Amino acid sequence: MNTDTNDCVKPDLFNETVLSSQLSTPRAHVVAIGEVLWDLYDHSRRLGGATLNFGAHSRRLGHTVSLISAVGRDELGVQAVEMITALDLDTRLFQTTSRYPTGTAEVRIGSDGKPKFSIARPAAYDGVELTSDDLETLRQQRPAWFYYGTLFAATDTGKEVLYQLLTGLEDARTFYDLNLRPGADSPKLVRELLLHADVVKLNEEELTRVRELMELPAGMEAFCREGRDRFGWDAVGVTLGDRGCAIFANGEYAEAAGHPVDVVDTVGAGDAFAAAFMHGLSLEWTTEKIASFANRVGALVASRHGAIPEWSLEEAVKL
Repeated sequence: MNTDTNDCVKPDLFNETVLSSQLSTPRAHVVAIGEVLWDLYDHSRRLGGATLNFGAHSRRLGHTVSLISAVGRDELGVQAVEMITALDLDTRLFQTTSRYPTGTAEVRIGSDGKPKFSIARPAAYDGVELTSDDLETLRQQRPAWFYYGTLFAATDTGKEVLYQLLTGLEDARTFYDLNLRPGADSPKLVRELLLHADVVKLNEEELTRVRELMELPAGMEAFCREGRDRFGWDAVGVTLGDRGCAIFANGEYAEAAGHPVDVVDTVGAGDAFAAAFMHGLSLEWTTEKIASFANRVGALVASRHGAIPEWSLEEAVKL
């Protein structure tokens, strides 16, 4: 049911005992496929891409992450490899290619404070290829989660590779983070990817588009429950900016207020939220606790420069 935000976040949801137990709890194996690219600002550039951001934040939470993407054989690619190596991800299926340059995205901050992206395609991650041996290796690892977005699947080759994994990793829970971008938001594609999802993460603007596309009801809780009943979604996470989030999981709906922070850079905050959302689902937390924790992690990342800033679980819990 729709819950008042003041009742959703109880002061004892996180404490030192909870923190200690979560630090020692075994984590999940996550396979994440998609873009690795450089976010280009007016006077700087930072490594990112939704898939890399999600993977890096998931690793910070203790999960094993197999990253499937590619960079070019160029200066940006060399720098990316050096930085990704330091993130402690499983990069056995991370590739370099001479077919395309390393991905880039020009970032402009709109008058509403939200980032706008202009993404160069084709990019190196469009050249990802997987062999039957690669798929068999992944199957034998029995990953708990398979993460994907829309951008990677917006080309025929990307979609083909994505479907190889959807078919081959049929026992993994599928996590679809829409991350819609101009030119990579075909209604037909989004609908297809939604139908393969166990868990869906989206923002308010994407919620409106999915509501119309899938003919779902207007109310947020009704949207989530109808999505479960009609399409089999186990969980739905909706980011609401500084107003917090709405989470549907465990058959329950909860909203949590945002954490007041000095926002420095919102790029990557949604990906951090997604990683924390997945983390809470993996540990079978209550819906209230998942909402509170995902808000904390997203706010913490938004208070720092870059999509993958340094942060710790302790900092998120104490926020």
